[in-house]
Amino acid sequence: MLDRAISPIRRRLDRAGILLSGACAVHCLLSIVLVSGLGIGGEFFLSPDIHRIGLVFATLIAAVAIGWGALRHRMAAPFVVAMTGLTFMGGALAVPHGYKEAILTIIGVALVSLGHILNLRHSHSAACMERCGD
Repeated sequence: MLDRAISPIRRRLDRAGILLSGACAVHCLLSIVLVSGLGIGGEFFLSPDIHRIGLVFATLIAAVAIGWGALRHRMAAPFVVAMTGLTFMGGALAVPHGYKEAILTIIGVALVSLGHILNLRHSHSAACMERCGD
């Protein structure tokens, strides 16, 4: 019974993770255009603090939503894909600002987002099987 009440929360966290991943990718691309193309906003857009804070939020949301989902539906794929993405995002913090950082970050957020999507699909499949008795 408790799991049924908690499932909507986990789905919301997965959706928030997808939204956060998309916002991060847009931030990366916009930063490259604004800073290198127009020379504005470097102090704000390229601040390492933004990337660190984003990684903390992404890690927390993924840990709760995907970790919870992995325990619930016993599927490792969403967890492995998301953790690989978080590793890429962490690696992006270790390289200087520029195209290498953007590439690592975009790969990372795409994988984290894919992990959340897989998690949503697995939770939907598990709920269908539960209702149908399979």
